[in-house]
Amino acid sequence: MDPHKPLRDDVRLLGELLGETLREQEGPALFDTVERVRALSKDARQGDASAFDRLAGELRAMPTDAALPVARAFTHFLNLANIAEQHHRIRRRRAYQREGAPPQRGSADEAFARLLAQGVAPDALHDAVSRLAIELVFTAHPTEIARRTIVQKHNRIARALADNDRADLTLPERDAVLARLRREIASAWGTDEVREERPSPLDEVRRGLVVFEQSLWTAWPAYARAVDAALRKHTGRGLPLHVVPLRYGSWIGGDRDGNPNVTPDVTRKACLFSRWVAVHLYLEEVDALRDELSLAHAGDDLTQRVHGAAEPYRAWLRIVRQRLAATLAWIDASIASTADLTPPAEAYVEAAAFEDAILVCHRSLLQTNQHVIAAGRIEDLLRRIAAFGMTLAPLDIRQESARHAEALSALTHARGLGLFSEWEEEDRVRFLVEALAGEVASLPDTADSAEVRDVFDTMRMIARVPPGSLGAYVITMTSRASDVLAVEYLQRAARVPAPLRVVPLFETSRDLQNAATVMESLLAIDWYRARIDRRQEVMIGYSDSAKDVGRLAAGWDLHKAQEAVVAVCRRFDVQVTLFHGRGGSVGRGGGPTHLALMSQPPGSIDGTLRVTEQGEMIQVLFGLPDIAQRTMEVYTTGTLEAWLTPAPPAPAEWRARMDCLADAARVAYRDTVHAHPPFIEYFHAATPEAELAEMNMGSRPARRAGGTSLASLRAIPWQFAWTQTRLMLGAWLGVERALSDAMARGERDDLRRMHREWPHFRSALDLIEMVLAKADARIAAEYDRRLVPPHLQALGAELRERLDLAIRMVLDVTGHTELLENDPVIRRSIDVRNPYVDPINLVQVELLHRVREGRDDAARDALSVTINGVATGMRNTG
Repeated sequence: MDPHKPLRDDVRLLGELLGETLREQEGPALFDTVERVRALSKDARQGDASAFDRLAGELRAMPTDAALPVARAFTHFLNLANIAEQHHRIRRRRAYQREGAPPQRGSADEAFARLLAQGVAPDALHDAVSRLAIELVFTAHPTEIARRTIVQKHNRIARALADNDRADLTLPERDAVLARLRREIASAWGTDEVREERPSPLDEVRRGLVVFEQSLWTAWPAYARAVDAALRKHTGRGLPLHVVPLRYGSWIGGDRDGNPNVTPDVTRKACLFSRWVAVHLYLEEVDALRDELSLAHAGDDLTQRVHGAAEPYRAWLRIVRQRLAATLAWIDASIASTADLTPPAEAYVEAAAFEDAILVCHRSLLQTNQHVIAAGRIEDLLRRIAAFGMTLAPLDIRQESARHAEALSALTHARGLGLFSEWEEEDRVRFLVEALAGEVASLPDTADSAEVRDVFDTMRMIARVPPGSLGAYVITMTSRASDVLAVEYLQRAARVPAPLRVVPLFETSRDLQNAATVMESLLAIDWYRARIDRRQEVMIGYSDSAKDVGRLAAGWDLHKAQEAVVAVCRRFDVQVTLFHGRGGSVGRGGGPTHLALMSQPPGSIDGTLRVTEQGEMIQVLFGLPDIAQRTMEVYTTGTLEAWLTPAPPAPAEWRARMDCLADAARVAYRDTVHAHPPFIEYFHAATPEAELAEMNMGSRPARRAGGTSLASLRAIPWQFAWTQTRLMLGAWLGVERALSDAMARGERDDLRRMHREWPHFRSALDLIEMVLAKADARIAAEYDRRLVPPHLQALGAELRERLDLAIRMVLDVTGHTELLENDPVIRRSIDVRNPYVDPINLVQVELLHRVREGRDDAARDALSVTINGVATGMRNTG
């Protein structure tokens, strides 16, 4: 039986229902146009060049008000196909669980068995799982297109598809499911998919919290039970209730780097919003427990606490509920106030008191031999408390190093010491260490500069928010030891009771190469080593480094930087946690989770890991409970595998060859992007980069303050713009030159062996291969033909030739006859989408032409729909 037939059936069903909606709401003319365009697009994909020309010509001739619903129709189909694929992943997962053997690859059951077979002892496996410290950090970014309203409709469609799979549905029930699907599809069609206003940071906070409410709250105990069951099966011992192998963090509402909309009050409210949702969820759980625990008899401790009440569990949980209600009232009042309100004594500010209260019931159940009940809902609640605390996800603060130097300059200038920012690094470090070892003066009440005032107010906010609200303080553009010490100083000057751990972020190619030197300078300071207590977190950024030197060279820089940082920390007997700033696109470090983990340097994952999950990928990986559970299991098992059974170090000759490849790719990329003056003009002309900045996608500006150059453009819209045109340049440029030079040197056999046997090189090429499969030179050429001035046309043609060379070189090294030959699922997914994405691209080209000519005001609004549509079809866009 074909396991993918149900997916095709779902896609066909959803497509038919969308067609019905188009006929009913828009009339047969639109439906007929969409079908004609679809047929032409499919013919073009099957090699009919004249069909492509007719397709482009028809779409070019359409008035904007006619082209817009066509683009919307294809976008809606792509959304429905994405939903069907997500549901099929769940269906396949359930099939594995139903059949029992073999377990799904990457599941806890499968991975634990494989690790034992590879020689890991059962006790060592149990100990390793218990020591795991994985944190997935959610971020909001400008590529996040879909409105929350639309996402919620899509989730309801997914639930209806799940109901439609039930074999026991009666005919009336199946008709009711189909009616639900029709309603949701019709409702989605009638809803504007593009925001009318740019979201505020607090809008983004609310959107992020929906994922916890609707998915992660359900997924986490299911994940914990899966890990617990696999541990019991393979080691004889379960997962202790207090052990949390994987938890969540967030930057949403705390990331102020380049986003002036994230103020101290926004961050304070983001912390409170998170607590508000957590307490509401806990109230629902306590109410459900009160309903369940109607038992008349309890253990001595609980009986005494409720003074012999007839239903002791309900009596005790009534008190717990009152305390939760008091907590909620305090949070509500704090949100409404601009002042910091002292919580009442009965409020649960930290999780420990709430956990203790639930443990009273749990211990009583065990003491009275109610083990079956104790292993149910109450254990799920205890696991949630351990994982989510009272905040769901601690919020990181993120700010650029230059802002802290500016704040220090204000302080040193006021003391007659000159400007800190103008000092030599040696003088900066000496001043900060001497101050930190003694008494740090308090921050002044105000400052002349608004930027300095914001830094001071942020530090004071950190000092005042409730305990447990915040995670780390991440410093972007870290390039020296004083960048870290400056934040330590400012926290103490603000009298932060428990200073946040400070995390340097190395993100440019140069800073990555210097990361180990910076860490060595820090760890050589006695005060600093005592402060960190032998635990250091270091963040490495994939985005800016890839934009700086290209994906292949950046990947090797990152690999070597991790090795060097780990080596330095080991010399100082410091455990390091590497924090990976990955994006959704391959050009920004994205890609399949297990592949990414296996490609890390041996020894760099020591049971601890932090990773960002960004923008649109949050919904893809965590939007549905079953998908979220699968994602968490893959992170858990992949981290364990990379930790316990790391790949052997690469031979010296492979590393030397990788140095050559990276250097060649770096030079080719930089010669084109940074050293070739016409390139920036071509980029602005050939892509919708400028128009993207005007869309209401995220609260964060697409450019750093005051810049119009390529250097000021953030890495996210850089990758996003190339994804829109389907050239995908940011992920492959430079690879073609590096590989072709190596082939010319007669290194084909060596490269093929590296691809077979070295996880880092295999991961790099496999991810590039996936991007190349999504690229389309013919579509990119249409952007050039309509949008690029004649004197730049040759540059576009050259880039498309280099794309073709990249494809040929990657196929040669991998030994494949076609792209994604070894991954037919992704290949089929791309093939299904292409005939639907192509018309949206062609409409977008024409709308861009009209917008830039200034002759069609409606084209600008319609353009947003096409950007949404291409992003939907390409999935991992930024």
